[in-house]
Amino acid sequence: MKRTLRGSKVKAKKDSGFLARMFSKAGRRVLKRRRAKGRYRLAV
Repeated sequence: MKRTLRGSKVKAKKDSGFLARMFSKAGRRVLKRRRAKGRYRLAV
């Protein structure tokens, strides 16, 4: 089975980590949806 995230972990965090999500309005909406769905992990 292939891994979900390939390449640099640093880049993954920069692009789709929690702080990156919180930075924009759209990103906050993503976190809100994931919380509503009951995700164990909200971001990378």
